[in-house]
Amino acid sequence: MKYDILIENGLLLTMTEGLPVLEDGAVLIMGGEIVASGQSKEFSGYEVKTRINARKKIIMPGLINCHTHLPMSMFRGLADDLPLDVWLNEHIFPAEAKHVNPDSVEQWSCHSCKEMLLSGTTTCCDGYFHEAGVAKAILFSGMRAVAGQGVIDFPAPGVPDPKMNIRTAVEFVKEFKDISPLLYPSIFCHSPYTCSRQTLMAAKKAANDLGVLFQIHVAETKNEIDLIQGLGSMTIVEYLESLGILDSNTLMVHSVWISDNDIDIIKRVHANIAHCPESNMKLASGIAPVPKLIKAGIPVGLGTDGCASNNDHDLFSEMDTAAKLHKVALLDPCVMDARTTLKMATIEGAKAIGLEKITGSIERGKRADIILVNTDKPHVTPMYDPYSSLVYSAKSSDVDLVMVDGRILVQEGRLV
Repeated sequence: MKYDILIENGLLLTMTEGLPVLEDGAVLIMGGEIVASGQSKEFSGYEVKTRINARKKIIMPGLINCHTHLPMSMFRGLADDLPLDVWLNEHIFPAEAKHVNPDSVEQWSCHSCKEMLLSGTTTCCDGYFHEAGVAKAILFSGMRAVAGQGVIDFPAPGVPDPKMNIRTAVEFVKEFKDISPLLYPSIFCHSPYTCSRQTLMAAKKAANDLGVLFQIHVAETKNEIDLIQGLGSMTIVEYLESLGILDSNTLMVHSVWISDNDIDIIKRVHANIAHCPESNMKLASGIAPVPKLIKAGIPVGLGTDGCASNNDHDLFSEMDTAAKLHKVALLDPCVMDARTTLKMATIEGAKAIGLEKITGSIERGKRADIILVNTDKPHVTPMYDPYSSLVYSAKSSDVDLVMVDGRILVQEGRLV
């Protein structure tokens, strides 16, 4: 048999159980699927169409960005250094009303996909309006992605009548559900303070009926609890649980202001978390209790959020920030070690968005979403521990090759 691709002679991090490090590692690929991995010598006699020499490079799974608003790269730097409510209500919402349309959404989503691919991200989880335009951009880029149509109880781009918000989301999911194995449509409720309990319950029911991921911003700011009607003495997490919103098919984004009891609830219902440290820092929203969430066994992935509040889609920077932020917050240099952090950007991120059987690690039967990171650079030398080097030393510009589903999209640091 003649195989499609053999990546060989690299330092292999599979991100599988035990987090092994394999010197002179190799990955064999056929039909976009990982057939086997091991040491290069094990594949010396194999006949392949394409051999990729990964000498002085790390072979690893592509990074997974668990929370994005791809079209918002059009607002990068528009309204920096402002509180979230002022930033959102006085700048972002008016800008969206003026500039967001199907063409601008598709154009700037393409722009964001380029940025992510060049920085080693092979999968993202998005939520926005005019999401059909986002989906088209994702399909054009060749990335793997969850794409969520936004639901909000106010006039929104593409949904001027809020009464149509659920119907629009359902129509989007039905249109794109089986269009490509790389695209996973979703329903994205903006938040508990912009969606009524009726909207939240109807959107979640629709997601369940369609078998797709339900996304929602949760407890991002300290004063968010004051904005939700009918909350009473409940926390936001308790409120969402009472509505039947939280389960294993729910992605809770941010989850900054949550209690220990909230964490117990999240664990019990098997919900998932997207942690966006740079966005939370920039908007001074707070610090999510991620070490506690991880200790409880809750899947936590990393997200950049939109470029209007970050201002980039760079997961290498996000990993470095996440690790250091929690160390200083807890005054504990041992918390959020490099291995834990890299897992959040790969296999744990895949779990958080329901794609762990498809991507997030290099294992037989999974799709070939793989990147090569160049270690032949002064800032990555010497390399005592590849995990530490990736989290604390490497930069997105060190990404040399990006492959999604066995297709090479970036080579020698350039889009192909």
